[in-house]
Amino acid sequence: MTQEIELIYFDSCPNAQPARENLRRALEEAGLPPSWQEWEQGDAAAPAHVREYGSPTILVDGRDVTGVGAGVAAAACRTDGAPSIETIQAALSEPGQDES
Repeated sequence: MTQEIELIYFDSCPNAQPARENLRRALEEAGLPPSWQEWEQGDAAAPAHVREYGSPTILVDGRDVTGVGAGVAAAACRTDGAPSIETIQAALSEPGQDES
């Protein structure tokens, strides 16, 4: 089953590019294709749910890889920085909760 992976960010957030690089490396090291959806929070075409997260946030099957819930740091850069490669890999290896 393919996982849905999303990167949510602000262009002006200095942690957005490191998050993108860590995501690419985590997928590469896991032997997965470097494929994900990116959402720039200021883009009017971005879905409403992306506005509930700080920048950068990586979601795997709708769950923040760091375990932080939505609505914690919306419209701001996250104080915890970019998720680490190891954190992303751990989320990629967890079974999805929404399997139906």
